[in-house]
Amino acid sequence: MFFIITYTLIGRSEEYPVQSCPAYNNLKHTKNTHNVILERDKPYTILREHKGQYLILVQGENPAQRWVDERCFDPTHVSSEDTFSTSIMTDKVKSENNILALSWHNAYCETNRYKKECKRSLFSLGKGKYKEKHFVLHGLWPQPKSRIYCDVDRESIQLDKHGQWQHLPTLEMDEDVAVRLQKVMPGFASGLHKHEWIKHGTCYGSDSAEYFMNAVNYTEQLNNSKVGSFFTQQIGKYVSLKQVRSLFDLTFGQGTGQRVELQCEKGMITEIWLHLGKGSNDLGTLLQRGKQSRSKCQGGIVDRAGYQN
Repeated sequence: MFFIITYTLIGRSEEYPVQSCPAYNNLKHTKNTHNVILERDKPYTILREHKGQYLILVQGENPAQRWVDERCFDPTHVSSEDTFSTSIMTDKVKSENNILALSWHNAYCETNRYKKECKRSLFSLGKGKYKEKHFVLHGLWPQPKSRIYCDVDRESIQLDKHGQWQHLPTLEMDEDVAVRLQKVMPGFASGLHKHEWIKHGTCYGSDSAEYFMNAVNYTEQLNNSKVGSFFTQQIGKYVSLKQVRSLFDLTFGQGTGQRVELQCEKGMITEIWLHLGKGSNDLGTLLQRGKQSRSKCQGGIVDRAGYQN
């Protein structure tokens, strides 16, 4: 038994894609060697069409012939559902429980030295001292953890999952918030803010501007508190979960320490997760309204800047 597959041949032409789509090795879209994503400012040769898909030529790739949906090139096939938006419907309910994930940047870079935000220059002249002595923003995550990618189109999800964050759409926010975000989120250099918005922020119940404004405010409140000062003073030393939770109780109110969770790796504190409730802009109030949490990590070293080994 054999099958005959009929292709519609079209004249070879070079076209610019209208979407940043994944380019697959096969018709079934089950494999994408090197995670190739079409670039909108680059033309591609279209070889043929078959059942709503185009076979194109991607120079420099192996295999060079790839399959993409025809809507990647045809603007008449782009619907409102396929367009990524930085805004959320105003009738969407605000997330009631969230985790504010803050990273200790020095520890993060010990195991992620290749990241842009982890490269240190001999001529930095003190630049980067903030991220080396404070917690930095990883993300603000609506709960439960399964609540991700709300009303996001398939192509954007694929871009995000393949780490093509720089190809995600630019996000709208006030200049003041953007400047503050870059300060408290070193991962901005790698497009982390785009990833955090598309995966988590779209489920927050607001637009991207409010989402990041809240996340930045909470991060700054933590760093400007006695908790932030404590971690700066303890750089190079061991800190226990019991110490951290007691300090939260003294700083933000009795019981808030039970809303704090530590993340550790190789004996270092890598992140601190704060379980927040809703209905306030005050970090202490949000912690008091958050859910109590358990912490597998019972303590660790507050890592110094620079690579230790």
